[in-house]
Amino acid sequence: MVQGAPRTWLRIEGLFAFALALALYAEAPRGWLLFGALFFVPDVSFLGYLAGPRTGAIVYNLAHSYALPLALSLSALVLEFTGITPFALIWVAHIGFDRALGYGLKYPSAFRDTHLGPIGREGRASLSSPAA
Repeated sequence: MVQGAPRTWLRIEGLFAFALALALYAEAPRGWLLFGALFFVPDVSFLGYLAGPRTGAIVYNLAHSYALPLALSLSALVLEFTGITPFALIWVAHIGFDRALGYGLKYPSAFRDTHLGPIGREGRASLSSPAA
């Protein structure tokens, strides 16, 4: 897991990705109702954990990696089908928001184990302990 200054930089990077996606979305021909309705859709991927932590981590990470929404954006650009760009921007905004809050990509060990450190009550306790 990433610790110290690199972890802070990754969270700042997430904040900027969120802000950029918001700014670009504001220029898109879609309303904010769509944005609000779809913003948390990537979190449905946590249902992958019903099949176990390994499958859950794979499904969650696919939905929370910048690769797929950026590929969607690139496809929209290349195919000149800009109607899907707002959906990619919402997706990027969600990922950036999560990263800014410290929710990272998951390890197959457990949902709380992320590349940005453990999440949840136990995670906060381990980050604040002298051994962390």
